[in-house]
Amino acid sequence: MTRYDKDPRTGGNAVEVRGLVKHYGATKALDGVDLDVREGTVLGVLGPNGAGKTTLVRVLSTLLQPDSGTASVAGYNVLTQPRQLRRVIGLTGQYASVDEKLSGWENLYMIGRLLDLSRKDARLRSDELLERFSLTDAAKKPAMTYSGGMRRRLDLAASMIGNPSVLFLDEPTTGLDPRTRNEVWDEVQRMVAEGATVLITTQYMEEAEQLANELTVFDKGKVIANGKVNELKAKVGGRTLSIQPSDPAELPAMARALSEAGLDGIAGSQAVPDEGVLNVPILSDEQLTAVVGLLAARGFGISHIGTHLPSLDEVFLAITGQKPTDAQDETTDQVQEAAV
Repeated sequence: MTRYDKDPRTGGNAVEVRGLVKHYGATKALDGVDLDVREGTVLGVLGPNGAGKTTLVRVLSTLLQPDSGTASVAGYNVLTQPRQLRRVIGLTGQYASVDEKLSGWENLYMIGRLLDLSRKDARLRSDELLERFSLTDAAKKPAMTYSGGMRRRLDLAASMIGNPSVLFLDEPTTGLDPRTRNEVWDEVQRMVAEGATVLITTQYMEEAEQLANELTVFDKGKVIANGKVNELKAKVGGRTLSIQPSDPAELPAMARALSEAGLDGIAGSQAVPDEGVLNVPILSDEQLTAVVGLLAARGFGISHIGTHLPSLDEVFLAITGQKPTDAQDETTDQVQEAAV
């Protein structure tokens, strides 16, 4: 399978979503979602459990029909052109879906043939992906004998065997060890370098920062924030100024000096004795200059100074009010499973 020819209607977007709505009884899993994924990029979709991430993936992969709104993938409408759309996408859901009676190699070969790969190409691609995901030694064994991590890797390989133009990954590395997670990341980056587009849902902040060109944050079926990683970080609390005194013993005095000075807009500086630094939240370059100027005027020596943006975990907490791994209302996910 080759990459799709760009449809001029997509305007450079591999995925376009407008006003998407999906109900499960009284629960509104998607509530007027608008979303674009540019061709050849990775969009990371974040959100607490029950936020609507999996529902979005299932609609875009034609497993669910929306109640209203429009969505297109690779130029194909999810409602009116589902068969064409399925031929250019790959999907890895939250749970492995391989045939347990077939061997790992047979699973991949079968899917390759269903995607119209030639016998030769299906064999070569199966061998290639088994090697990439460290499954070569188990290639001829039934999938039912695989560990949970091995099944997950096989499922990921199955979603990639047809060289899809658009790949949907719904929390693909949950439960994987660090080495296998890195293998998945490498393969995703390789596919994007070759022209694929990826939409990945995840609750691993490291994964989002490692892979995503842009992020979209979901909560209660709505998009509540989007942008590049640094853009989102800048929206939710500015920067932290870290100051290391020349004499570590002066750290408490530096903290008191800032507290007593009452500089405009600056509060909550924190001394970290173990690291020998004073962390000061700042919102502007003017505040940075004021802090450094005050400490210099008071005669404090500074050996190092630097700034950093908040972590992506802090961004997630600020935007959604929850930590990434906090469970919210899982009713939506449970109803989804029943519906599919």
